[in-house]
Amino acid sequence: MALMKVKFDQKKRVKLAQGLWLMNWISVLTGIILFSLGIFLKIELKKRSEVMNNSESHFVPNSLIGVGVLACIFNALGGKICYDALDPAKYSKWKPWLKPFLIICVLFNIFLFLVSLFCFLMRGSLESTLTHGLKNGMKYYRDTDTPGRCFMKKTIDMLQIEFRCCGNNGFRDWFEVQWISNRYLDFASKEVKDRIKSNVDGRYLVDGVPFSCCNPNSPRPCIQTQLTNNSAHYSYDYQTEELNLWIRGCREALLHYYSSMMNTMGAIVLLVWLFEVTITVGLRYLHTALENVANPEDPECESEGWLLEKSVSETWKSILESLKKLGKGSQVEAAADEGGQAPPAS
Repeated sequence: MALMKVKFDQKKRVKLAQGLWLMNWISVLTGIILFSLGIFLKIELKKRSEVMNNSESHFVPNSLIGVGVLACIFNALGGKICYDALDPAKYSKWKPWLKPFLIICVLFNIFLFLVSLFCFLMRGSLESTLTHGLKNGMKYYRDTDTPGRCFMKKTIDMLQIEFRCCGNNGFRDWFEVQWISNRYLDFASKEVKDRIKSNVDGRYLVDGVPFSCCNPNSPRPCIQTQLTNNSAHYSYDYQTEELNLWIRGCREALLHYYSSMMNTMGAIVLLVWLFEVTITVGLRYLHTALENVANPEDPECESEGWLLEKSVSETWKSILESLKKLGKGSQVEAAADEGGQAPPAS
């Protein structure tokens, strides 16, 4: 028994074809939007590649670009089919190709749904990439004279200013790295020597942060050196004056920025997927309604359209049987080829 059977007369078939034609061309526009979102996300990831350890994943933006292009192609083709469906002479050339086209549309819808899931699930991989990338970026902050790293200081400073953040997880991360270049250290100074000798790695570690960590909203001039020394500053308490700097770490700030972007994109892709599913269902009804016209010479006659020719369980069984037959056919062909290549007995 056919699933979700609907009766169509000539007027309903024409309205269905016209409605699907319009929906297909709207979907071409949504395909352009998906393509644009993919390009935008790719650019945003490239802009921060230096603090992502140059290992940022471009699978999601590339997928968005791909589904955007495919949506434009498939829906433009679907619009042409729906337009020609109103003319029996033109529709006859599409008739053999409509069923394979519907199968391709179903596969495309599955892929589109997976892309929307990937948008929501990208946070995990992005978090680990940002953690390692920011850690390395802070380590190379001082290497202003090293080729390939000379722009890292500017990158980190601009990042902290733009996103109002400091360090990887917080401003205390700067206490654990030498962010001042040796070029600007006086090695004849006893203080410098003592600081370098105070740790096994021989690094010049200070309880200070770069200027870009300063919070301009603080009423007090920025305190960025000797942060843990209360006696070094007048009327200063290390535990209560932390608002002088940005408290949030840059990993959290960037993660929030990209997660918000990806969640919005995931929601848009999900809406596009629902629209595409509606079009595919409509195409299936149009296909079956035109196939089941009892008298092609009488366009006014009624016909039946359905989603599936059989029930869901029967359809699933027939698909499995077809796959088994296909597998057995491949095995028989392989065995025949091996038999044909076997050397003749002496």
